Amino acid sequence: MDSRLRIGLTGGIASGKSTVARRFQELGVPVIDADTAARTVVAVGTPGLAALIARFGPGVLADDGGLDRRRLRDLVFEDARARRDLEGLLHPLIRSEMERAAELAVGPYLVLAIPLLIENLRSEQAGGSRGRVDRILVVDTEEALQLERLAQRDGSSPEQARAILAAQASRAERAALADDLLSNLGSEAELRTAVDQLHERYLGLATRYSR
Repeated sequence: MDSRLRIGLTGGIASGKSTVARRFQELGVPVIDADTAARTVVAVGTPGLAALIARFGPGVLADDGGLDRRRLRDLVFEDARARRDLEGLLHPLIRSEMERAAELAVGPYLVLAIPLLIENLRSEQAGGSRGRVDRILVVDTEEALQLERLAQRDGSSPEQARAILAAQASRAERAALADDLLSNLGSEAELRTAVDQLHERYLGLATRYSR
């Protein structure tokens, strides 16, 4: 495992994580994205995609032979057993892919963007998530803003958006596990400035850090 300081970036859906990740990248910090890794490990021809077809059937495929992520998400959303099976298949592959990317990344410290980091910490199948990061950075915002952004970004109905939020960890749960908390209640410029301030702090920590 890479010995550099690792920051686990997380937060609820539509909380502003992407803006924070982009700012870290602009500052020269490599961001290892779990969503990117998740797409890589289920690309056409991969063992990950074959495992999903074996478990969930060919109905999870799109017309081009790739994974229909929306169809798979709908399939497991209200089926706890199916969701656990999906996590059991993909989490080890995603972790391995993120470690591969981390070894190749160049920068003073690493940001691991893991949207469901807090949820993973609650899951027995995701063992070791806390050991993968040295600090947890949570992007926090009000639920009303999340609902508004989901409607604008994804076209989600109020019912769909509320169901998505209900399936994730609460703001209180995230705050309880956060080492650093970024409040995204203002403008994008304010959020980016807050990232700049954290970056200076992390640079100082990174110079003194050894895993």
